[in-house]
Amino acid sequence: MRTRPPDPEYLELLAPYGDTIRDLTLATRRMILTLAPEANEFVYEVYTIANHFGFTERPSEAFAFTTTHAKWVNLGFNFGAHLPDPNGLLQGEGKLIRHVRIAEARDLDRPGVHELILAAMADAERPATPAQAPRIIIRRAGQTPKRARRASSPRL
Repeated sequence: MRTRPPDPEYLELLAPYGDTIRDLTLATRRMILTLAPEANEFVYEVYTIANHFGFTERPSEAFAFTTTHAKWVNLGFNFGAHLPDPNGLLQGEGKLIRHVRIAEARDLDRPGVHELILAAMADAERPATPAQAPRIIIRRAGQTPKRARRASSPRL
């Protein structure tokens, strides 16, 4: 099953990072959406490009996120401090948020990465009634929020 394509505006936000980091960011996104195709995406242009994935309409309830940096991508978990991490992948010392640094594509294949995403999904908030299609909301720095769009159905 193919994952839905990234929003063109999201690709535009990633362009300044160059092909290598863009591809790494998109590979991390693809991994998350392969496991959670019904997840909404909340993209923010802040000091980085952050993409939060969740099942509700509330970004604060996201189970995972990516942040794009000059030389790596972080695969983060809003409630990562509570996730089982037998492989010792999680970094960070805050009360809740933890991340895994993805510096090259093979980092996505490390033992435990999929399991962290699945564990975060298992604990994620879910709406009482599922949405018809996942939403993509993009908020650019200095702009008013754009209307939410429904993601197109994945092509088989």
